[in-house]
Amino acid sequence: MEHSYVVAAQWILLALLASLISIRFGISVALVEILCGTVGANIVNLEITQWVTFFASFGAVILTFLAGVEIDPGILKKKFRESMSIGFISFLFPFLGAMAFAYYIFHWDLNAAKIAGIALSTTSVAVVYAVMIETGMNKSDLGQTILAACFITDLGTVVALGLLFTGFTLKLWIFTAALFMAVLLVTPMAKYLFGKFGGVVSEPEIKFIFLILAVLASLAVYSGSEAVLPAYIIGMAMAKFFTHYRGTLDKMRSIAFAAFTPFYFLKAGSLVSVRALWMFAGITAVFLLIKMAAKFIGIMPVTYFFKYKRRVAIYTTLLMSTGLTFGTISALYGLNNKLINQGQYSILVAAVILSAIVPTVIAQKYFYPEEEDQLGEVGEM
Repeated sequence: MEHSYVVAAQWILLALLASLISIRFGISVALVEILCGTVGANIVNLEITQWVTFFASFGAVILTFLAGVEIDPGILKKKFRESMSIGFISFLFPFLGAMAFAYYIFHWDLNAAKIAGIALSTTSVAVVYAVMIETGMNKSDLGQTILAACFITDLGTVVALGLLFTGFTLKLWIFTAALFMAVLLVTPMAKYLFGKFGGVVSEPEIKFIFLILAVLASLAVYSGSEAVLPAYIIGMAMAKFFTHYRGTLDKMRSIAFAAFTPFYFLKAGSLVSVRALWMFAGITAVFLLIKMAAKFIGIMPVTYFFKYKRRVAIYTTLLMSTGLTFGTISALYGLNNKLINQGQYSILVAAVILSAIVPTVIAQKYFYPEEEDQLGEVGEM
């Protein structure tokens, strides 16, 4: 027990330092937490215990749920073509580009090349949402369009992994049926519970949401899918409902950012081996550039088609170039199933985590849209 408190103190100290550095230098706290996790793992040998892994995993689930809740159904309907187009292209181009490069240039075998394509095709809902909450863009049309596109991209990643490797088993169909029922029933259940028991100190309504997320996450893992996938879908299903309970949503966000998401971002950073990064710096940089270049080649023409201004188009593309959760999960799947080796895994994880940092920093520092470009129509070029 004493050791657990020592480990907890180390992680919480890093989370606190990340928060203070973020405030001092005006950098997204998610990015600082990733960097602090890297420093902690490579310098002070930060320990990753089972409970840390759970906190990190559930943090990703809650964060993804909150991102789904932020999507206004009206805006989603209005921007559906944009979100679908940007999201699909955001998956397809880097998937094909990274897979081809790994196979033909680096001479990885076909399965390893497929894993590289899947891992580098992703967009990080968690990073994008964290940035948007800090900047207030989550309330804008542009911000919600980007969040919806992120989901489409990651859905493509999950489908690709299923088609190419895991298959569609009976367990997956059971999970799909359970998720469908949850979408139909969770809002009526929440209306009753929130109306009858909401507003008391024990916060039963928040516990109810956490219970739903935990049950669906366990079913997703059981089926061979990913725990964060149902969280986003349930979040979108409850988006209209939560417009009447913003106070509860704010409390959930506070709990997530204070108690769960620091473990998620710190743990993501801890996966980066500085030694491996140094050994494979060249190939890691190439994969990062391939991912970003493929995103730009695919997404920029789509944004111009929908009449985005140049600054907004570049900002959107950069945020869609981020990666984290599904990228590292895909790489780990490849390693566990002997589709890639340890060196290839280190390269892919490093490239994925760098993609959470580099495009976000560039986007926030140089291409953050003017306020008038975030609302309503994004305007003419």
